[in-house]
Amino acid sequence: MANTYTQLYFHIVFAVKGRKNHISKKWKDELYKYITGIVTNKNQKLMIINGMPDHIHLLIGTKPNCTLSDLVRDIKANSSKWINQKQLIKGKFEWQTGFGAFTVSQSGVNHVVDYIKNQEKHHRKKSFREEYIDALNAYEIDFNSEYIFTDD
Repeated sequence: MANTYTQLYFHIVFAVKGRKNHISKKWKDELYKYITGIVTNKNQKLMIINGMPDHIHLLIGTKPNCTLSDLVRDIKANSSKWINQKQLIKGKFEWQTGFGAFTVSQSGVNHVVDYIKNQEKHHRKKSFREEYIDALNAYEIDFNSEYIFTDD
């Protein structure tokens, strides 16, 4: 077969170090545009991005040559550098080590888009910790809760 055809979607979640509320409503849209540029420059497709002051969600369509951990590393490194260069917070901005990534089927894309779009509404009922643990359980990922929310 001469051509390769794929549909690879990842719902990615990562938090501000210590889950501090550093992402301000004043500049979050500018941050999201910057992250969109990072993903686009890596030849991947950012379908939606949204979050809360302490974490963000992304739905990314990837090509088979994309190494997910490298992509997330580049998003986190470049966006934190951008925040720090612009001095958008007092002190140093950092993302927490690690991330969550969950595969999404074509039939689940609209559900995930709606979920990401409605983060503020969703977090009136659930904390980030509850949301994250619920996702790990829903995807049947083995985890040790002792290490999920460390201050690294």
